[in-house]
Amino acid sequence: MTPAAAPLPAFAGSLSVLCVIFVFLVPFAGAGLALINAGLGRSRSAAHSMMSSLCVLAVAALVYFTCGFSWQGFSGGPAHIFTLGGKDFNWIAAEPFFLRHLDFNGSPAPLAALLGMLSVGLAALIPLGSGADRWRLGACCISTAFFTAWTYPLFAHWVWGGGWLAQLGANYGLGQGFVDTGGASTIQAVGGLTALSLAWILGPRRGKYTHDGMPTAIPGHNSVLVLFGCALTLVGWWGLNAAGAILFNAATPGQTVLIAINTTLSAAAAALMSAAITRTRFGKPDASLTANGWIGGLAASSGACAFVAPAEAAAIGLAAGVLVTFSVEWFELRMSVDDPSGAISAHAMGGLWGVLSVGLFAEIPARILDATGETANRHPGQWLAQMVGIATLIGFVLPMTYGLNWLLNRVYPQRVSVEAERQGMDLYELGAGAYPEFITHGDEFTER
Repeated sequence: MTPAAAPLPAFAGSLSVLCVIFVFLVPFAGAGLALINAGLGRSRSAAHSMMSSLCVLAVAALVYFTCGFSWQGFSGGPAHIFTLGGKDFNWIAAEPFFLRHLDFNGSPAPLAALLGMLSVGLAALIPLGSGADRWRLGACCISTAFFTAWTYPLFAHWVWGGGWLAQLGANYGLGQGFVDTGGASTIQAVGGLTALSLAWILGPRRGKYTHDGMPTAIPGHNSVLVLFGCALTLVGWWGLNAAGAILFNAATPGQTVLIAINTTLSAAAAALMSAAITRTRFGKPDASLTANGWIGGLAASSGACAFVAPAEAAAIGLAAGVLVTFSVEWFELRMSVDDPSGAISAHAMGGLWGVLSVGLFAEIPARILDATGETANRHPGQWLAQMVGIATLIGFVLPMTYGLNWLLNRVYPQRVSVEAERQGMDLYELGAGAYPEFITHGDEFTER
């Protein structure tokens, strides 16, 4: 075990206070995603969805406190490093468990721990959308524990903790190494790929596909919750992107205004593009797909929001709106993936596009430090560093998170019984429905 790369400069008092304020905004994003997941699911599973969100956030916080930050760490902290081809590769942090020896004095490390605790909870909420109406409460808590203890902190260390992806610039001259301002990869793509793995393992909801394999529409039960959730996520993303830029990319207070503008423009452009596409194709704009576009634009903005001009942020959002809208249909129709909330398209596809957009659009200033502690200008190889990160996500993180959940499913089946789906997750697992005065049962179970 050897010390990792040189840390970023120490915070001034005002910058520390500003970062704390932005971190405190992040829970709004979690509240928004919870409402979106509940609104896009069935009415007879709404209370279960919100209860699952609360439990997931609680499990994520406790597990991250126990060991998650120990594996993620912060740039400059102790880490396990191996040498390959004469180059040092930082692969995992070696911080003490239970946040011991962490000085809570306004320095970057404890702020990164707080942001990480909130970020991993946000990432763990994403799979709840893809597993809606059929994922057991106990199983989602155990899966979240695995995710928080290993999947998230490992990849977050590679990106934000001075790990080998961040070292691609120093080791191979690939720009500044892999760059991710606010979690397009660490939060959005990792959470979205975990959602994909769980959708595969759980299988589609009963009644979603006909005998000949054609999908049937199961509309979300409350568009008001969904659209209100979208408004909350914007506030949370301002905090997420700005805090990430300050902590991991040496952003200045003045840049936070640009970050908020770019985040807003990306989400707005993506949502309007999704609305325009659905209006053109179906005659009327679709509220759920517009919401997916909004979230996809936010996810895409997290990659390069600190390093692009507002016009480029809008272009990133427009592309995200197209990508998310068509990928929802592609996953459902071509891949037979039942994703009630569109989480895979909005977070995984939006996040991957946000990662790639760094290499295509971002002009990263020289004040960002490389792993040697020396300033380095952006090189044309930045896009290749981003592609290495994307390949790692698809080629390593996706199989790993699928394997962990597959093993869990063998020991503790994650999907509820047919009777539970028919009765509804609220009554079966919680004993009471979210809307007891309304009939919340459909006839899809009588069709087979």
